[in-house]
Amino acid sequence: MRDESTKQAAQEYLAAKLTEEEQIYEEKHNMAMAVAGSPLVWKGVKDAIFEKCREWNAVTQEETLTCKETAMGDLRVWCSARSKQMTVHYDSKKLLITVKNAGRLEHEKDVILHIQGYRTGSDRADRNVHLVRNEQPVNIDMLIVGELRVLTGLSRQRGT
Repeated sequence: MRDESTKQAAQEYLAAKLTEEEQIYEEKHNMAMAVAGSPLVWKGVKDAIFEKCREWNAVTQEETLTCKETAMGDLRVWCSARSKQMTVHYDSKKLLITVKNAGRLEHEKDVILHIQGYRTGSDRADRNVHLVRNEQPVNIDMLIVGELRVLTGLSRQRGT
C-alpha cells in the first residue's frame, strides 16, 4: 500500500522543479528581449526628450531648454535661465538609463531606469520590453516633464 505523504511530497518536488525551470526560462528570455529591445527603448527616450524640449520652447517662445546629443551618445539638456543641465546616459551593457539633474536638491538621488523584458501574453513568445524604476513600469513622458520642471526651477509636480 502506498503512503499518501510520499506521493504528495514527490508531487511537490516535481511542481517546484517545474516552477524553477519555468523561472529560469522566463529570466533567460526576458533578458534576451531586454538586450534586443534596449536600443529601441533608448531611441524612444531620446526622441521623447527632444520632443518635450521642443514643446517647452514653443510655449515659452524662447530657447529656455537646449537639448544636444554628445559624441558619447548621452543627452544634455541645458536650461539657459538657471545655468543648470540635465544629463541622460544610456549604458547598453548594464541596460540602464541614468538621469542626472543639476536642478535637483543635493540630497535627491539620480534617476536610474532599468530596461527589462517581460511576458505580455499566455504564449511563451509573447514578450516586450519596457523601462522600470523601483520595480514599477515608468511613464517616460511624465518622468521627463517632471525632470524638466525641476531643471527649470519649478516643483516636480504642478501645484506643489
